Amino acid sequence: MNLKKYSWEISDNDEHPAGKAMLYATGLSDKKMKQPFVGIASCGYESNPCNMHLNDFAGLIKNSSQDHDLTGLVFNTIGISDGISMGTMGMRYSLVSRDIIADSIESFILGHSFDACIALAGCDKNMPGAIMGMLRIDRPSILVYGGTIASGNYKGEKLNIVSAFEAFGKRINGAISDEDYDGVIRNACPGAGACGGMYTANTMSSAIEAMGMSLPYSASYPANSPEKLEECRQVNKYMRILLERDTKPSDIITRKSIENAVRVVIALGGSTNAVLHLLAIAQTARIDFTLQDFKALNAKTPMIADFKPSGKFLMEDLHEQGGLPAFMKYFLEKGFLHGDCLTVTGKTLAENLENIDPIVASMVNVIHPVETPIKPEGHLCILSGNLAPDGAVAKITGKEGKAFTGPAIVFDSEQEANDAIRDHQVKAGDVVVIRNVGPKGGPGMPEMLKPTSMIIGAGLGSSVALITDGRFSGGTHGFVVGHVTPEAWTGGPIGLLENGDQITIDADSMEISVAVSAETFAERKKTWKQKEVPGLQGTLKKYNKLVATASEGCVTDKF
Repeated sequence: MNLKKYSWEISDNDEHPAGKAMLYATGLSDKKMKQPFVGIASCGYESNPCNMHLNDFAGLIKNSSQDHDLTGLVFNTIGISDGISMGTMGMRYSLVSRDIIADSIESFILGHSFDACIALAGCDKNMPGAIMGMLRIDRPSILVYGGTIASGNYKGEKLNIVSAFEAFGKRINGAISDEDYDGVIRNACPGAGACGGMYTANTMSSAIEAMGMSLPYSASYPANSPEKLEECRQVNKYMRILLERDTKPSDIITRKSIENAVRVVIALGGSTNAVLHLLAIAQTARIDFTLQDFKALNAKTPMIADFKPSGKFLMEDLHEQGGLPAFMKYFLEKGFLHGDCLTVTGKTLAENLENIDPIVASMVNVIHPVETPIKPEGHLCILSGNLAPDGAVAKITGKEGKAFTGPAIVFDSEQEANDAIRDHQVKAGDVVVIRNVGPKGGPGMPEMLKPTSMIIGAGLGSSVALITDGRFSGGTHGFVVGHVTPEAWTGGPIGLLENGDQITIDADSMEISVAVSAETFAERKKTWKQKEVPGLQGTLKKYNKLVATASEGCVTDKF
């Protein structure tokens, strides 16, 4: 079949001899020169279990490309490990890495006139970054998720990455011995793969499969499974179909497919980070999709999955019960998904699921029946009020209650909050406020997993709330509200709070408010000063200048 090719500009163009000469120098044969060029974007690197195996997968995909008359060529982009950077200044680079990944995929594919892209992603920001890059190039593209990690085990207890953070909280509270603390740390992560619960990596891989941009089962195959290796071998078969039909990301990512992604995230109890990332994907796709759309879908979608961090199951358990397609078949039959959305298989979502048995939903399985949900409406609560005029996001499963009122205890950095929790200055009934950690003020909107895990570990999880203009890890649970907009650094109300101000969070009314009058806020604003961010340079300096608000997905090209 005569394929539309962009790579002819360099591989088959007599007026571009230098490009041809350089490709010959890499060892390409005449046959490979005439085939479509597929850029294989690997987020692989050696210092993180989520990404340590991706370069091996990239090599497998490259080798199998010849079986389908494609020329696969590997290039690398970056990743920042959330788990390693958590609680350090390095966490400021985590969300930033999403847009660097998008920039690098766009730059490489268009800079070298490649015809298509297959991206290998492992950790949280890899996947939305890759999808944003694919939308920018708008050439046939498929995402391959690196897969979920196996659970760890120590003294018969099933462990995951959040076990390590919560063990730290138990240690400072005297609830765990030094020996057992070390045992948890050494055994929480047994090998390759992304964090095992419904944290951000598994949330986004599920959203992207539901959106149609990865192959069926990509989200739920474990990293070390034979099925994941077979997925890598098969991906070029589907890339060939996309190239023959000239099916592009803009044909697959539509308003309806984003609604599918949002509904799947809500049903599975996914990470609040999905709000940021799906808003950014919609923005990149030029689809009008806002916080209000999340709010509307959240109101009519039940949460039915009992995953960690608030539940008890891991992604490996869903794999054993039929994988994400089995869940989606059940959810489709219940009327919650658009079955007519196109996917990277060349078929619609409904056609992909046609011969798949739906998961057996029950009160003791990963997936509960929609008739008896864990929560009848979604857990991704979009809040607003005089403390967050432009919106905030809370992950409220119902297990932590639906409303909280208490006095503010205010911190201008994560470290200050961590020190206060460690020194037992945070008491039951407090609302911990961590501010000046937003997109611009961080900069980079760091995750607050360490303080929330320390609160849980200190036994305060059910008696303390936390609000921030930063964001949360998918591993966070408890009564927490993030993405408070406008952020403190730009003069938002959260920046005007004082210790003792009475804050109310209400998941029924979807309101986050403080008992401070507009007149009092106006008086405080007169003496407010923007917090200095010392040592800004390079990446973070550019991010501080360019990044949009959390309610706009923190994109960096909206200016």
